[in-house]
Amino acid sequence: MADLKQLLIDMARSLVDDPSEVTVIVTDETEDSVTFELSVAEGDMGKVIGRHGRIAKAIRTVMKSAANLDGKRVIVNIK
Repeated sequence: MADLKQLLIDMARSLVDDPSEVTVIVTDETEDSVTFELSVAEGDMGKVIGRHGRIAKAIRTVMKSAANLDGKRVIVNIK
């Protein structure tokens, strides 16, 4: 699970102007699923979401693929 969290942090930090404001919190974790809450600076929110949500969808797709290797489900909420 630490690898999934670090993957999400690394992806988000590469997209934003202020990487020090990126935080990832595990809000819910069960044996077969994990829910992350991604927070970024107010000015960087558009960069993480993207036009029509395309970047957010891509982040969620990569996270689901990585979690699938561990046999888990993952949910990423962007706040």
